[in-house]
Amino acid sequence: MAPKNKNAEPEDLGAMRAARFGRVKNNLAMGFVGLPNVGKSTLTNLLAGAAHADAANYPFCTIDPNVVTCVVPDQKFKYLAKTWKPSSIVPAVLKVVDIAGLIRGASEGAGLGNAFLSHIAAVDGIFHLVRAFDSDEVIHVDDSVDPIRDLETIQAELCLKDKASLEKVLQNEQDRVRKAKGIAKSSEVPLSETFQSAYDKSSKLLESNTPVQTGEFSMGEVEEIKEWSLITTKPQIYVVNMSKKNFIRKGSKYLPKIQAWVKEHGGGQIVPMSCEFEEEHFDLKDDPQAQQDFLDECTKTATDLGLTGPAFVCKPVIPRLIRSGRQALCLQSFYTAGPKEVRAWTIQQGCLAPQAAGVIHTDFERGFIKAEVCAFDDFKALHNGQCSMAKVKDAGKYRQEGKTYVMKDCDIVVFMHNVTAAKKK
Repeated sequence: MAPKNKNAEPEDLGAMRAARFGRVKNNLAMGFVGLPNVGKSTLTNLLAGAAHADAANYPFCTIDPNVVTCVVPDQKFKYLAKTWKPSSIVPAVLKVVDIAGLIRGASEGAGLGNAFLSHIAAVDGIFHLVRAFDSDEVIHVDDSVDPIRDLETIQAELCLKDKASLEKVLQNEQDRVRKAKGIAKSSEVPLSETFQSAYDKSSKLLESNTPVQTGEFSMGEVEEIKEWSLITTKPQIYVVNMSKKNFIRKGSKYLPKIQAWVKEHGGGQIVPMSCEFEEEHFDLKDDPQAQQDFLDECTKTATDLGLTGPAFVCKPVIPRLIRSGRQALCLQSFYTAGPKEVRAWTIQQGCLAPQAAGVIHTDFERGFIKAEVCAFDDFKALHNGQCSMAKVKDAGKYRQEGKTYVMKDCDIVVFMHNVTAAKKK
């Protein structure tokens, strides 16, 4: 596995580009996309912490999308729960959908393609899972392991679907303008400069099998494209399913080729992992010491190969995958904490305090007065073991914020509201 390039673009840059086109909601979902038998259902089971999907070794074992919610790993939240020791502890979760495998021709209805593509359209971000392990026991739909061919197949089907959608978008826009201006069907329809530019740029990207979300667009063009519901405007995270052996040594003959392909197709975050490794670790969940022994043994295997350093300390990738999915959807948390309950609430990045209050209850947003806010790091540094904000207040780190306050990740908040305020008509 190649070392990180200090001059490389941030891993989340692609996600931030894609976020321009996303829905502004707090209950967004990621979906697994890939060919049959690449490990989607297995990984969904691992993410959920239970065997929710029918992980069988044959194509189309998942026909209806299998939806799971996985707890977001959050050490700050755990600290608050440990500090207050409340009767109710409610962590943040990420919704993940296991979508059945696509095959070549899915955009034209091959396999169960049309239904599967509609399931992809319904999620907000994509985990693009690609197989990078050899095994005679796990059938490959194309009879051989070739990650680049598989990436091309999936990308082509998604782009073909979007090309078909674009044709309908153009026709609908022409019909709208024609009707609004009373233009005859035989006459050429003048489209707005913004629409035409957005359409041309999107078409060019799709012709080269490149996701629309990787393109450079003006704000006006983005607003146009958001109305088109294109699949390739969704943020993508490329998840590479390796063998346990290759995961331990952090190397694979396939990985450099995958990295080069992703770079050529607009870039994006790549998460190498191994379902085989993760399953073995998960199966020991009832014995924490056995889990640690397993991780130590895998790290020793790497050390025996002369592979040392922090990069070769073996640990599960599932927590990173969940965090990456959440980051791709531009979601973050704020906390409410007290003796009865500690809870992590999910909001979108850039959310204002009144809208965050509305996530708890609509009355909180409607009657919002102010937010009393403390940054988690300030609380941890100052509370001195107390289950209160007294020390934080004494240090001047407990703030009152108004309606224009932009929520920060991991804020600890108490909202003041007037529930008797009349609802605006």
